[in-house]
Amino acid sequence: MKIKSIIITATLIAATACTSQKWSIEQKDGFNIVHQNKGRTLGYSTESGISLITDKGYAFKDLNKNGTLDTYEDWRRTAHERAEDLARQLSIEEIAGLMLYSKHQTVPQYREYDPMKYTYGGKPWHESGADTSAIADNQLKFLGEDNVRHVLLDHIASPAVCVKWVNNIQSFVEGLGHGIPINISSDPRHETLATDEFNSGSGGKISLWPTPIGMAATFDPTVAGEFGRIASLEFRALGIATNLAPQAEIATDPRWRRFSGTFGEDPQLAADFTRAYIDGFQTSFGEDEIEEGWGYGSVNCMVKHWPGGGSGEGGRDAHLCFGKYAVFPGNNMQTAIDVFKNGAFNLDGPTKSASAIMPYYTISYGQDPHGENVGNSYSRYIIDELLRGKYRFEGVGCTDWGITRDCKAVDIQSGMPWGVENLSVAERHYKIILAGMDQFGGNDDKKPVLEAYRIWRDRHGEESARKRFELSAYRLLLNFFRTGIFENPYLDVEKTCAIVGCKEFTEIGYKVQQKSAVMVKNHAGILPIKGKAKIYMPQRQAPNIYNQNGKISVKGGFGYMLAPELAGEYFEFTSDPSQADFAFVAISEPVSGRGYDNGYQPISLQYGGYTATEARKKSLAGGDPLEESDNRSYYGCTVKTENSADINLVKSVRKVMGDKPVIVGLSCTKPVVVSEFEPFADAIIITFGVHNRVYLDIISGRIEPSGLLPMQFPANMATVERQFEDTPHDMECHTDMDGNTYDFAFGMNWDGPINDDRVKKYRK
Repeated sequence: MKIKSIIITATLIAATACTSQKWSIEQKDGFNIVHQNKGRTLGYSTESGISLITDKGYAFKDLNKNGTLDTYEDWRRTAHERAEDLARQLSIEEIAGLMLYSKHQTVPQYREYDPMKYTYGGKPWHESGADTSAIADNQLKFLGEDNVRHVLLDHIASPAVCVKWVNNIQSFVEGLGHGIPINISSDPRHETLATDEFNSGSGGKISLWPTPIGMAATFDPTVAGEFGRIASLEFRALGIATNLAPQAEIATDPRWRRFSGTFGEDPQLAADFTRAYIDGFQTSFGEDEIEEGWGYGSVNCMVKHWPGGGSGEGGRDAHLCFGKYAVFPGNNMQTAIDVFKNGAFNLDGPTKSASAIMPYYTISYGQDPHGENVGNSYSRYIIDELLRGKYRFEGVGCTDWGITRDCKAVDIQSGMPWGVENLSVAERHYKIILAGMDQFGGNDDKKPVLEAYRIWRDRHGEESARKRFELSAYRLLLNFFRTGIFENPYLDVEKTCAIVGCKEFTEIGYKVQQKSAVMVKNHAGILPIKGKAKIYMPQRQAPNIYNQNGKISVKGGFGYMLAPELAGEYFEFTSDPSQADFAFVAISEPVSGRGYDNGYQPISLQYGGYTATEARKKSLAGGDPLEESDNRSYYGCTVKTENSADINLVKSVRKVMGDKPVIVGLSCTKPVVVSEFEPFADAIIITFGVHNRVYLDIISGRIEPSGLLPMQFPANMATVERQFEDTPHDMECHTDMDGNTYDFAFGMNWDGPINDDRVKKYRK
């Protein structure tokens, strides 16, 4: 194949002898790079059959192999012109494939717990002899037969393996049809721990940062902008051009399992962080810019979840049937929408708006003035009238994953066709397109999209059907052209490995971890502890961490939550509390379930057993084909917390330490009822997805705490039950023994409660 490449190059040189050639070719492993003087750098595979076309001394890829320079192949044209041209050329089958978004894909594809059971030539990976970067059978099918060009990348073995896999799949599709590359996307992957499908790529070889709620605890939106700038460089080095983030919705119910993926409950803080985050990801600078701020350094942001997913009744999550309803007892859906309007759709940077949006699974119950209660992506009111009409969003609309599949059980994640369970799969696709959406998350099969086209054609005519599908193709293709992946989707292993998780980015991420920690208690100013004091740490039974299906995703165990060796870098460790100068106790938030276990249950934020005597006796929403009753109340039900022993641990350490200081480190993803342990602690440090070293940095005084609570910490579960799921800042907050109230924007430094410009700007 290299000989063929040389012949093609020689032919082109001869053909352009009369023109000043402005390009040269560099041969790489499996692909060629075309360098151009004041022109775009091109990359094309030596295996795909692509040749070059020249015009006025410049080179262009003949992606459709017709020997003519089409508008979409001409990198001198605008992204809009190119997208319009290609959308017109595509067949309906190609457009149908473009409207698909793959299920989660892993590299390599042999994880024991992976439900997709990848094969290579019909054999499991370990029996096939295939390389770790080989394309799996299912991937060959959906790329080749179903024309899928949007792939969601999950777990990767290493950046080097990822690069080879990316180059392999880009080479494969480059030789098909119109040569459309793969727009690879990712869920958040910069968190210190992977806990669920929506951040299952986290914690690998990449710079590590606090969770989004931890970033919000800095109350400094420039942090989100810096994260976006760095993370986009790492994403592009991995071949990722679309980020399925940020979560712009406000977390107005404190029990929601996806609280940690948001920027908190405050609309102004969330809007400011959302805006900075997207600007950081989408904006290219200098030579990387192509046009209007977009370019080779840009990563499309698919902001989520429109119009907000944080108000599930009882704090339940809509991945499961038992959490399908979002409720609005405070009539505050507009408050959630304002974050999108003021943040995601109103950027400071030149890209102006998030390029894509994902509605949540939920039925926004009772909000459609036409009386329809269906999942947000199915709703013409939510999408066509509000998103497209009132707020004039022109980007891609992509459903959340799996919403067109059938639901098989109330408490097991399968499909999420909320409100349209009676429709066929094809009719669901049609209804989504009719509502104004463009793409189907988690669907690798083009057949139901083609059936939806036929339904549209039969009801509205061929011309109308073609025009509507072409509109979606145009919107989708814009995000390819803006990021330059049509020109060069190929990666260099050395460059990728030098960028992803490099020392500079890792250090910046760690500094933000430090800034995100919130000290809420420092009785009698016991912190910081100077010198080589003796530290005692008890061993603890860590709870299991569960996914939304109730299955263990991170197994707990007994042991030290903070390694004695690590503590020994700061203090002298002792296992004898009588010899210690102070104690440090690390605990985590209460683990109390999903809100359903053979019936509806409360989600508790306290450690002790909880009985919901103040819950609603009749739910605000309910009803499902799989349920006999439409009342989803858990009034009077009791739930136990898996890690209730954390309270006894704090109390026992308090007892053995006597008057000596006891410091508690609380790791959490959402608000916690701290009244059960606060009186027994002299100091409390709260973190949101950070390395345990951060606790020691603060305790030792190496850094001064500066974080603020991006949410309210409730006084008790009674106030949690009384608050409205859609309303921020409506709980009674815990007040500690020193008289400090753990309200939004509260935090302490060595001088006491912080009252700086951040607090003055955001405190309610």
